[in-house]
Amino acid sequence: MRIIKAVGNPNLIPEVSKVLNEGGLIIYPTETLYGAGVDATNIIAVKKLTAYKNRPLGKPYSIAVKDTKMAKVYGSLNKTALGIFNQFLPGPLTVIVNGKHKLAKGVESEDGKIGIRVPDYEFVNKLLEDFGKPITATSANASYKKRPYKISDILNNLSDKQKKLIDLIIDAGTLPTRDPSTVIDTTLDEPVTLRQGEIKFSENNQILSTGEENTQNLAKEIWQKNEVYLGKRSIVFALQGEMGAGKTQFTKGLAKAMGISELVTSPTFAIENEYESIENKLYHFDAWRLEKSGELKELGFDALIKQKSVISVEWADRVADVIREYDDEAVVIWVRIEFGKEENERVITWGNL
Repeated sequence: MRIIKAVGNPNLIPEVSKVLNEGGLIIYPTETLYGAGVDATNIIAVKKLTAYKNRPLGKPYSIAVKDTKMAKVYGSLNKTALGIFNQFLPGPLTVIVNGKHKLAKGVESEDGKIGIRVPDYEFVNKLLEDFGKPITATSANASYKKRPYKISDILNNLSDKQKKLIDLIIDAGTLPTRDPSTVIDTTLDEPVTLRQGEIKFSENNQILSTGEENTQNLAKEIWQKNEVYLGKRSIVFALQGEMGAGKTQFTKGLAKAMGISELVTSPTFAIENEYESIENKLYHFDAWRLEKSGELKELGFDALIKQKSVISVEWADRVADVIREYDDEAVVIWVRIEFGKEENERVITWGNL
């Protein structure tokens, strides 16, 4: 592992390109945070990246490309995608499109989709122009670790085994603290924002609930707006709020909207409950008793995402890092329920954060 400065090195770009051409793994700065990059067309390099990230097989990677022309080589850009490319890129935005299967196995999702970025960062743009191929655009932190805005954020949270997988680090100092890229899926009938970042496509919504029935009705309304993704993507309701705020009441309303007649109870002790109707199935998690966020995956969360399941997670803030790992694969609706001024009042805020 070598570390070189991002400034004052006239041979920086060709040196980094050489590492990528040899199948190496680089840590590089972007306009949002430090990324981990390999040649996205090199299967051996992608496997190396997967080992470094310590992430499960089957979870895709986004790619960084030089411009729209390069994007069209690796992805099918429909009218919606082209409009977003023309209006918002380059910039901190990942656009999900249908892939053309020209990348190394494991970069596209299992259903053939790919997230594409055109960075707004001079070093990366020059690198992509010189290298001539896409590189992976995943954050440089290992799975479940803090967002990397400086090199120590990365190295202090890696094992010796992971460090040995890094070939080159480009150190640009401490980056400004910014949100990660916004992620928007353009492969469905209507574009859907999977993760809000620096670019905001919609504002959060908020209402005042005056009782349990109001809370359940809101869950029904939110479900009806997102039901279009049923069977196309996993739909995750990430519920936050203090004890007794109404997270289970929200899930009850969600179950009713899905046609489920079973009694919904808090899975605090069981951790997970399953409810089903003739047509739908709801998986209900309670993260309160989990000691580590990674335990959510041990309960089968990863498999449920791949199965495009509908999931409700109470105390989602305790496992937020795991849930955010699936921003590219699932529609995640974050719901925050807070106590109001009166006993039965609840302030409920929701959105794709």
